[in-house]
Amino acid sequence: MNRVRKRDLLIFMGPWTLGFVLLTAGPLLGAIYLSFTHFNLLAAPTFIGVDNFVHMFTSDPRFYRSLVVTGLYVVISVPLQLLIALALAMLLDTGVRGLSYYRALYYLPSLIGGSVAIGILWRTIFGYEGGINQILRALGFTDLPSWVDNPNTSLMTLIVLNVWTFGSPMIIFLAGLRQIPTDLYESASIDGAGKTRQFFSITLPMLTPLIFFNLILQTINAFQAFTPAHVISGGTGGPADSTMFYTLYLYIEGFTRFNMGYASALGVMLLMLIGLLTALNFLFSRYWVFYND
Repeated sequence: MNRVRKRDLLIFMGPWTLGFVLLTAGPLLGAIYLSFTHFNLLAAPTFIGVDNFVHMFTSDPRFYRSLVVTGLYVVISVPLQLLIALALAMLLDTGVRGLSYYRALYYLPSLIGGSVAIGILWRTIFGYEGGINQILRALGFTDLPSWVDNPNTSLMTLIVLNVWTFGSPMIIFLAGLRQIPTDLYESASIDGAGKTRQFFSITLPMLTPLIFFNLILQTINAFQAFTPAHVISGGTGGPADSTMFYTLYLYIEGFTRFNMGYASALGVMLLMLIGLLTALNFLFSRYWVFYND
């Protein structure tokens, strides 16, 4: 019986193990190795030690530019996305009729927001003759720019796109709101607490585990954003590197300049950066995340 169970266990774990080795662990170890080499995809890798990392921190201004652009994108878009997701979740939790339809409708942007088609649509909407400018002209505004081609506003269009994909955290918040015991609100009402006090004293503390979960998940997703920046900028990170996301710069180095060794070093550095930020979030979560126990 034990042998049968062990055999069944190995059979069930086999596909996952194979996928993990071939699609996750293998490529990760390969990227770490290539990060210490010069590799142009045409010849065999040449070991160069830590030269890629030295060049990254001492002689590559576009590396720092991509960090700044990506950092702004994460710091601005993720809190706005979570704020809107929480607001809509609370609105839907009030007993709106047809809740399942609204839930599906609001979740749809999370499914298609990272697609090439939406990137093309976004570039059209925020172009010089796009829908945004047509609305603003109808309201009397003149001398309007092409929002995606202006260095001062191009990143903003990508931030708006990421905020628009609020469906996934909204669904999670909605599930969390439905798990908060109603007797807490009843007791607070008897004690004279208004809606605002109830939100800050009951709703928000009870949702902090989900806020923390969504914060981690959406931060990682934002750091990995690639398709919208690639489509809207035409794969260049322009104008003036204003949409040069870290992942886009990694792609340019690896598949446009065929500097795969340096691109692998950028990928390893991104992994370390995300890991460090995640660890810091877990470290500081003890001061603001509250659990039932």
